Parts: sequence; C-alpha cells; structure tokens
Amino acid sequence: MAMRIYNTLTKSKEIFEPMVPGQVKIYVCGPTVYDSCHVGHARSVVVFDVVVRYLRAMDYQVTYVRNFTDVDDKIINRANTVGMDAGQLAEKYINEFHRDMDALNVMRADREPRVTEHIKDIIDIVKTLVDQKSAYLADGDVFYAVETFKDYGKLSGRKLTDMVAGSRVEINENKRNPFDFVLWKSAKPGEPSWPSPWGEGRPGWHIECSAMSSRFLGETFDIHGGGKDLIFPHHENEIAQSEAAHGRPFARYWMHNGFVNIDNEKMSKSLNNFLMVKDILESYHPESVRLFLLSSHYRSPIDFSDQNLKESEKALDKIYGVLKRLDQEAGLADADGATAAGNYWQAFCEAMDDDFNTAKGVGILFNLIKEANRILDEDKRSLKAKGALVTLMTDLMQMAHILGILQLPWHSFFEKRADSQLRNLAISAEAIDLLVAERAAARKNKDWKRADEIRDQLEETGILLEDKDDGTHWKAAT
Repeated sequence: MAMRIYNTLTKSKEIFEPMVPGQVKIYVCGPTVYDSCHVGHARSVVVFDVVVRYLRAMDYQVTYVRNFTDVDDKIINRANTVGMDAGQLAEKYINEFHRDMDALNVMRADREPRVTEHIKDIIDIVKTLVDQKSAYLADGDVFYAVETFKDYGKLSGRKLTDMVAGSRVEINENKRNPFDFVLWKSAKPGEPSWPSPWGEGRPGWHIECSAMSSRFLGETFDIHGGGKDLIFPHHENEIAQSEAAHGRPFARYWMHNGFVNIDNEKMSKSLNNFLMVKDILESYHPESVRLFLLSSHYRSPIDFSDQNLKESEKALDKIYGVLKRLDQEAGLADADGATAAGNYWQAFCEAMDDDFNTAKGVGILFNLIKEANRILDEDKRSLKAKGALVTLMTDLMQMAHILGILQLPWHSFFEKRADSQLRNLAISAEAIDLLVAERAAARKNKDWKRADEIRDQLEETGILLEDKDDGTHWKAAT
C-alpha cells in the first residue's frame, strides 16, 4: 500500500512521493518561547515526532527541522513584565520546552534553529523581496505586498478580495493593504535589534520560517507541518514570501494537526484554561499523555479531560500488563528482533500509511493485546503458542517504538505507578504489606471474618487485593 498524506494545500489525500526517493525533508513550526509549553504545543510536537519515527522505520532518510522563535513581541513584553532580559527569558523557556518534550519521549529534531541565529538569512530574503517590488519600505518598517502574489490564499482557501471586503483588520496607515504583513520591524528603544539596509530593527514573525527552512532544507522541500491555527495567516504568508523570493514551490505537502479542547471548551486565554505540560506530568505518566494525544487522528480535535487521561492510564496499564505476562508466564523478556514481524505490524503499517492514522493504529495494538492475553490464558505452554507469542511481542515492540511508549521495563513501570498512586492515598506501602500479611495469617487460620474486614479496610483506602497461586498481590485502584 502506497503511503498517502492529506495535503492541506490540495484539500485531499495524495500518494506521498518525496522529491528525492528515499529521502524526506520536514519543517515544523516550533514554539514562540515566552511561556511554558501547553498541551496544544505538546500535541503538535508528539504528532510530528510519530510521523518522523514512522518514516524512519520505513527506511526513509529524514531531515527534520523544528524552529524556536526566540525574538518576538510576546517575548519582549513578557520579559519587560517579569524584569528579565528578552534573550534570557527565551533561553529559560527553550530549556523548559526540552525538559517537557524529553519527558514525553520526543526525539530532538535534527536541527532546532533560532531566529536570532539567522538574522542574515532573513535580511537576504527581505532584500530580495524589496528589490523585486514584492515588498516596500514604510517609515522604517518593511511590508510584504500581498496583492503582488496572485496565488495568495491558496492554502487557506481565502480570497483576498473577499477578505478585504469583510475585513476587521486594524488599520495601519503605513500599509497599502490591510493584509500586508511586516517583514522587518524598525527598532524601538530598549528592544533587541540588528543592523539592516533599512536601519536597525528585527524580523517579523512570518519571514523567519521561510529563511530557516530554505537554509536547512532548500527552497522546496517535502513536508511542512504545524497546528491548524497556523494555516492563516502564518503559513499562507510563508508561501507568499517564499515563492515570490525563490520563484518555485515552497512545501509540497502541508500537514496540520487539530485543536485541543479542554473539557469540551476551546483552549483560550480568555477562559484561562491553558494546561501546561509540566503541570499535567505531575499527575499523569508521560506515556499515558502520549497515548492520549495519539488516540485520535491527528487532524481531528481532541478533548483533554481528567476522565480521558485516566482512561489512557488504564490503557497503558493493560499494555504494560501484557509485557509482564509475556515475561513471567512465557519467558519472553525481550523479543526485539527475535522473529519476523507478523500480521498486526502489517495492519499497523497500513493504518499509518493512510495519513498516519494513529487512532486506528492504537486500536490494532489493543487487538494484539487481546490476542496475547487469550493465548496466555489458554495455551501458553505449546510450541505453537510460544512462536505466536514471540511474533506478537515483536509486533508490539515495533508499534510501541513508533508511538513512543513502553520505554520502561514492566517492573519499573508498575513500581513507579504504585509510588505515584500511593502518594495520593492515606496509607504507606509498608502499612499495606503488614495488613496483607495479617490477612494471609487470618485466612490460614480460617478467620474469614477478619480477612474480609482487612480487604474492606484496604478497599476503602483505594487498595485492591488479588489472591493468586503465588500469594496475595495489591494495587492501587485507578
């Protein structure tokens, strides 16, 4: 099955054919680093992390670039508010972004350029646009003239004439058209600035991505990604300025992930419902957050809620649970590379080849879990069953690598889960062990009343008991 990608530019799924066979060049818009990373940022970063992982698993040589906007009005305003240097503030949040994404098991991009490192590249493109009359100077600022680009609106589907007719854009007397956008801003007192042919100043927002993508990927590359909120005006403007400057197509495939809602409401500053990644990770395992973010198709909206995160934690427990059984009951501590991939991996790849459908892929993973548990329950000792379980484990670990989960040995995962859950309970592990031992003694003495009292007492504190052949095991209720 050929890989197909939904291309925002053509509004259709297209067979993916990279410019150079076997090589893929990807650019994804990164964060403006003026605050902590929120769950909306995390969704985009995790989505494209999985895209890159899968392409590499399919033997593509991938060059992945994700930028940092480290100079911007928001950064300058925030720095002034907190009394910091703008550069120091940006550095602080770049480091925090890396900590959050490392915790979510996101691989670093091959290149992570910063705006302040590419001022010359930006000035060169702006100069080209000015020289060819696609941009103009007005009172120290340089604006892009949208009317000079006949295809303006081709990504978003908006027509410039319609937008101007219904425009509520704030009037700037220096602009010739209300939708013209700034390429270079003249310096203001106390703000970061660099010398340019038009005087001291700094880049506008949109021009930076055109400069950095062409610097590392060339004037035309394979995939450009980001959130749906970037389609207009950011990505629309990138196309206009890049294609005007270089005289050739910019990105061939455009991928955009859907929005994150919080408890069925759109995430917005007015509702004060921006959830920061670092806060979420205090309550939930990073892999359960990843699993949640990938449980819907990347183009669909997702609803972030405690209930949905708890469901993802239960799902992750089931995945690690089958690893535990494969190890303890079938002796398969690590089947990585032990056998050829099976039908589940093939089905997973078919789902991913259809526009990176992780939602379907996760469903296939749980079909595998169900099958593995069935074999372990019914027939784990036969040679035929053993071979089937080895293949299932191979498939499971390959899927897990693409999804970025199962990074821990199962015993470490359950130890950490238990520690995390116990922190929220009014009882210690030592106290639980003492009560379990007392209950075992009561059961041995056939004091069923006391044994039931202890079980009930533990259940009231959130601890469930499981009586097995090798003794009684306990776990925190989820």
